[in-house]
Amino acid sequence: MNSIRFGGIVLCGGQSSRMGTPKAWLPFGGELMLPRIVRVLREAVDPVVVVAARGQDVPPLPEEVRVVRDREDGRGPLAGLAAGLEALQGAAGAAYLSSCDAPFLSSAFVKRVIDSLDDASIAIPRIDGIPQPLAASYSLDLLPAVERLLTAGRSRLIDLLESERVRYLAAAELDGVESLRNVNTQDEYEAALREAHPSGDEG
Repeated sequence: MNSIRFGGIVLCGGQSSRMGTPKAWLPFGGELMLPRIVRVLREAVDPVVVVAARGQDVPPLPEEVRVVRDREDGRGPLAGLAAGLEALQGAAGAAYLSSCDAPFLSSAFVKRVIDSLDDASIAIPRIDGIPQPLAASYSLDLLPAVERLLTAGRSRLIDLLESERVRYLAAAELDGVESLRNVNTQDEYEAALREAHPSGDEG
């Protein structure tokens, strides 16, 4: 599978209801959250596409990064994956999928996940028995299966695991499970800032 070209997909179209402010625009480490995730992904994969909601403002991104839009509002992350897989057709054979709120994501972690795909359709970390679908690699051949699930009214990424060839990755196989950590609330965001900048300097 290493001969397959890997792209990246970043989902940023969620409503950020628990955070109370768009997570894509949160400052972290001298940059905004979405550009940060895109930068880290581009150290490991190319090309990278961002999936945003219709009408959503996104921070400035490198011109090589394509921004595509959800076809419908409120269809969930599975619809975002579909949009990303569709955008990468012909440009990659598989893709690493990330949320836009994983400030500790590392390129080493991404590379470990994509290198684990082998002949599976999905390579996904499973920590304490819980799969992590927003930090996984997906074959672009999954697009028809994703579309079928959406047509059936299903919207969870986890639904894909029921019928596909899946390679599960344990914590011991990964480079830095801190990459899996996301920030859904203001408290989680502030805690992440303190850990990243214990001196209080958030720049």
